[in-house]
Amino acid sequence: MTRAIRFLKEQDIPFDMAEYDHLEKGALFASQAIGMPVEQTIKTLVVEVSRKGYLVVLMPGSKNISFKRLARIRGVKRVAMVHTALAERLTGYLVGGISPFGMKQHLPVAIDAGLLTFDKVAINGGKRGLMLIMRPKDILMATGAEAIAL
Repeated sequence: MTRAIRFLKEQDIPFDMAEYDHLEKGALFASQAIGMPVEQTIKTLVVEVSRKGYLVVLMPGSKNISFKRLARIRGVKRVAMVHTALAERLTGYLVGGISPFGMKQHLPVAIDAGLLTFDKVAINGGKRGLMLIMRPKDILMATGAEAIAL
């Protein structure tokens, strides 16, 4: 049982699990492996927000992050991906298995507002090859995420 699953169970938030062989990193592979549209499969990104701190960004696997747009939304000059080692140290999860639930450090979370239009989405469960199928509104509740148009 991962920290993410323990966290959700402690919060009494419903989810289903979908496991797959993690042969390739990325939301597209995960979506195909579990039979979920890539638009409904969330990739979890850890970014540095202009040296003011870090932010976990939840995006559809079908989209690429616009760092300029995110910087404008956050009111900063620069947003950039953190290095793998830092993402793993901050979250306590391996890249390819990063979940916004049960992270080692409490980091603010932003979710692409478009994900809220779906009944169910797939999000990483805290280890490679494990996705959780759940309602986007439950992700909002569990993480205190800010919904933004990415």
